[in-house]
Amino acid sequence: MLTALNIRDVVLIEALDLDFSGGLGVLTGETGAGKSILLDALGLALGARADSGLVRAGADKAQVTASFDAPANAAALLAANDIEIDPGEPLLIRRSVKADGGSKAFINDQPCSAALLRDVGACLVEIHGQHDDRGLLNARGHRALLDAFGRCDTASVAASFAAWQEAKARLDVAREALENAARDQEWLEHAVTELTAFNPQPGEEEQLAGERSDMQKGERIAEDLKGVLESFDGPKSGIALIRGAARKLDRLADAHPLLAEALAALDRAVIEASEAEDKLNAAARAIEYEPARLDEIEVRLFELRALARKHNVAPDGMVSLLANLTARLESIEAGGEGLAKLKTEVAAKHAAYVQSATKLSDTRSAAAAKLDVAVKSELAPLKLDAAQFQTAVEKLPEDRWTGSGMDRVEFLISTNPGAPFAALTKIASGGELSRFILALKVALAEEGGAATIIFDEIDRGVGGAVAAAIGERLARLAQRTQLLAVTHSPQVAAKGQAHYFIAKSSHGTVTRTGVTLLDAEARRQEIARMLSGAEVTDEARAQAERLLEVA
Repeated sequence: MLTALNIRDVVLIEALDLDFSGGLGVLTGETGAGKSILLDALGLALGARADSGLVRAGADKAQVTASFDAPANAAALLAANDIEIDPGEPLLIRRSVKADGGSKAFINDQPCSAALLRDVGACLVEIHGQHDDRGLLNARGHRALLDAFGRCDTASVAASFAAWQEAKARLDVAREALENAARDQEWLEHAVTELTAFNPQPGEEEQLAGERSDMQKGERIAEDLKGVLESFDGPKSGIALIRGAARKLDRLADAHPLLAEALAALDRAVIEASEAEDKLNAAARAIEYEPARLDEIEVRLFELRALARKHNVAPDGMVSLLANLTARLESIEAGGEGLAKLKTEVAAKHAAYVQSATKLSDTRSAAAAKLDVAVKSELAPLKLDAAQFQTAVEKLPEDRWTGSGMDRVEFLISTNPGAPFAALTKIASGGELSRFILALKVALAEEGGAATIIFDEIDRGVGGAVAAAIGERLARLAQRTQLLAVTHSPQVAAKGQAHYFIAKSSHGTVTRTGVTLLDAEARRQEIARMLSGAEVTDEARAQAERLLEVA
């Protein structure tokens, strides 16, 4: 609810401080007194374009401060933008515009953007005037209004839609994965066949490399041993010569003791040499290598490394590579079955959504019929008896279905019998438009909306019983929300719980606009002026008194 409005240097207003209460407040005054200035000032605070033309002549800047009791939706929006409001704390909006066009905006003394100001303002105030294109005239909000009016349960539809979309997402991922795998199927089959035929083993490279190294060492040692063993063979080998010398010395050993000792030494040499020969032969046999086996090892090792390079893995990764490629190949075969299951699940979730959304559509259609009747009952008293109102519930194509259902909802009117239905803004005149909005507001009264509603000259061009009907409906609507009405109708003004008089005064060459909250007597006088014109008669005062008593 708007509780206060402070205006400084806006067009003809030098300084103005207004306090507001709940219920119906009416604003009256002579044509040209400056009623529109008040709305322009409030619009500036609510995020309207900052026009330097609003700055009073001779002033550096214009400034407007509006105070509200913040509704829950506005507080939640501010909290989402890191502006906290304590319970019971007023919401203060301050907006200024300089004469050179620069502007600033603050919410509870925290700087904010004009965009945030507009979003918050939409939660706080609805202004319905001759050229209003927001609120009830915005078709995007019609579905939510109808749902609130008909107490339509959208939660189950939102849940079923989310489940359907989640299943579709999983199907899309699975289908993409299967398509990607299928594109590689021929290559996978070749690679798995090749690797399976090669049959890599865990740790095979290290084992083959070690065995190859050992055999290469054995080859070199065998060649060296062969030369050593050849020195033991033949009649001229060292051991043969020692044996020959020992045989000759054996015949002479008895000739002298030293010869016997020499013979014993030669015998020992023969024995040691024979033992060495035996050891060398045993060693040659122990380290003997097979050239064919070495070739086999080298071929296997080179093929293993070449295959690893081909698949861009380490040789030790060949076993896991084969397992992964085999699994991918198997997934292609099993993927079709999994895809079929997911398609079945998506179809089931789709059917559940359609069932839930169709039920919601039926509920909306029933609510639309009730709303049409409710609005129609308000049209005749507002001198719109030739008009027709229709809540169009249209099924959308599937690609536009949402968690709110499969319907598009729009409020349509036909102003003359037989004329086609169309959007309110396309065929209603300014006065008709305001009265249609009032009829809708009354029909939708329990469903709320912005905390404050402003009607700008809703009674333009009507009088008598129609004006009285407008006033009665404004008063009824004001029982649920704060409502301000700029009016030229005494019947409407009489219904107000607070009456603000707007007047323009001149002081030399300076013209100023002021606003006064009228007491009972001043209010009677103003309504009499509205009834009679420039000269207020006793009869006008008496009629004003009767209007106030009826109100």
